[in-house]
Amino acid sequence: MFAQARVFALGAAALLALCAASMLTGAGRVAPGQVIGYLLGGGGDGHLRMVVDTLRLPRTLAALVVGAALGVSGMLLQSVTRNPLAETGLLGVNAGAALGVVAGIVTAGAQTGGAYLGWALGGALLATGLVLAVGARLSPLKLVLAGAALSATLTGITTAVLVADPVTFDQYRYWILGSLAGIPMDRVPAIAPAVVAGLVMAAFAARPLAALALGDDLAVALGHRPGRTRLWVSVAVTLLSAAAVAVAGPIGFLGLLAGYVSRTLLAGRVGPRIVLSGLAGAVVLLGADVLARVLVRPYEAPVSLLVAVLGAPVLIVVARSRAVAAGPGDLVPARSPRPAARRGRGAGVLPSDTRAVRGRRWSVLVPVRSSAAAALLLAVTAAAVVAAVAAGQSGMTPEQALRALAGTGEGGHVLLVQEIRLPRVVAGLVAGAALGLSGCLTQALARNRLATPDMLGINQGAVMAIMAAGMSSASGTLFAHWWIGPVGALAAAVAVFAVSGGIGRQGYRFIVTGLALTTLAGALTQSLLAWQGLGSATAVHSWSVGSLAGRDYGVALPVAAGLAVLVPAALALARRLAVLRFDEDVSAGLGVDPGRTRMFLLVTAVVLAGLAAGVAGPVAFVALAAPVIAARLAGPARLPLIGAPLTGAALVVIADTAGRVAADGAEIPVGVVTSILGGPFLLWTLLSDRRS
Repeated sequence: MFAQARVFALGAAALLALCAASMLTGAGRVAPGQVIGYLLGGGGDGHLRMVVDTLRLPRTLAALVVGAALGVSGMLLQSVTRNPLAETGLLGVNAGAALGVVAGIVTAGAQTGGAYLGWALGGALLATGLVLAVGARLSPLKLVLAGAALSATLTGITTAVLVADPVTFDQYRYWILGSLAGIPMDRVPAIAPAVVAGLVMAAFAARPLAALALGDDLAVALGHRPGRTRLWVSVAVTLLSAAAVAVAGPIGFLGLLAGYVSRTLLAGRVGPRIVLSGLAGAVVLLGADVLARVLVRPYEAPVSLLVAVLGAPVLIVVARSRAVAAGPGDLVPARSPRPAARRGRGAGVLPSDTRAVRGRRWSVLVPVRSSAAAALLLAVTAAAVVAAVAAGQSGMTPEQALRALAGTGEGGHVLLVQEIRLPRVVAGLVAGAALGLSGCLTQALARNRLATPDMLGINQGAVMAIMAAGMSSASGTLFAHWWIGPVGALAAAVAVFAVSGGIGRQGYRFIVTGLALTTLAGALTQSLLAWQGLGSATAVHSWSVGSLAGRDYGVALPVAAGLAVLVPAALALARRLAVLRFDEDVSAGLGVDPGRTRMFLLVTAVVLAGLAAGVAGPVAFVALAAPVIAARLAGPARLPLIGAPLTGAALVVIADTAGRVAADGAEIPVGVVTSILGGPFLLWTLLSDRRS
């Protein structure tokens, strides 16, 4: 008890010290003595009153309220899901609240704190319900990945709404940073009732949550109702997270940090841990806000970026700890190929889908199912190309599109197809093929279907490198710096595999490591966008979510050259790549050097992902879906080294075409379309892994 009181006393002292620092710190030239004199009733001029009453006092109060709300909501989620990785930002609750606020701004012109709160409540409630619906069915690490899927879909919908409204985007690109700067004084009182209600509900939930930690059966035996408890907690989390988002925007990792501090310092009952989580959340956010004001003076760093810098390492530590015990399938690699065999006439055993074609002096083994799947995918890709060049406002039929492709159609159609639409389609084909093959290689390399460049942070590494090079150059053109994409992707891959402790041995843990780095890189990207002018930020934002607008043959050429070299190289190593799906001893016994082969495959996959990012930006989920779909068609006997690139090319072209024609008068970037559709696909992949 004495130790617990000491922890709370130290936390309260730290909070008071940070409150004083927040009131005395700023970018202006107001001396601390002037602020102290004004607060003690000494009076001051108009500038001093404006600095204290309008700027520093509201953001200090906002930091206290938002930090406490997010800290308590994170602890509630961790308790109800029995998952130390649960947090409103990681599980998509903040993304749901953000979608609600954006919908309110666009559809109802919401501007006040109360209006933001109402719309944020609706979005957060939807996301919280979905999280708790799947939370009981997934292990801790998989639940975080399911949250990433939900966040991707909700963020994709948000981006699609913003594409058609530049004015809302101008507001959004600052608000999405999660900043406490410029918060009006009336914003905190407007959301105070929701915060108070959420905290009261959290207090009443402490005893049922303590019983729920023992399991549903024991909770029922103790007189509690698990279903009612989960519903009660979902309402409390919704109120707290929506109120926080309405005031300061979506701030990720804060609930994770607060819960980690609470569990580390207190090992007792749930009630004291909930209280300490609120205290820790307020301390962390207030400290980050004070640091944000002095770190890059006279400018101000985004507070959410600083919280992410602290939270990403904590996410990695918790994911690697014993507290996250592996649930069913968490450490199980992708299923090794076990093709049925048939005995051919006269010679050996052949895989069940292979036929031997013999001549007088030669024989060839033909993989029947894989060849049929490749032919089907090639036909689908060709049809997608025809549909892409025909789709649009010109009213062109597929027959006219084919004639224009051949150069025999009407002059206007030929010009439209060959000079405007076809270059974009070719760029989509090569980018999708590169992503498909890269995903196939990384999945085989890590022996995990979720190990793809976008999930591991490789795509974001390439994006950060290209953005930094483009924005620092005189021209500011991103496409001219495609060559640095593979360098950034390689740096991200090295960081992920170094931190996670190896390749193919950590199950879902190293994917969560990649997710942490991806989230951190995303915060950096949003910060770079906020520091640009509106015109430049709009163009870069479109590319940073994945877009093919304005692409031509010159942009696609480097990726096409890379595919021409790396696809044959991957096919030449097909046998070694298939053997890697077994363990180290089996691979070595079959004559394959696992270390050297993994290094070559890693470099190949990373270069392909980096080149694709240079063309189209980080098109999400294509590298995940393409190998899975191709493997379903080709069967488990061999890796889809041909089918995955074809599937990726078709997916990108189809998604880009859908984005061009879905909205009247606006174009939805291809990466937004794949994010909206890829989230449910990722969730399906997680659930199917659980069933298998």
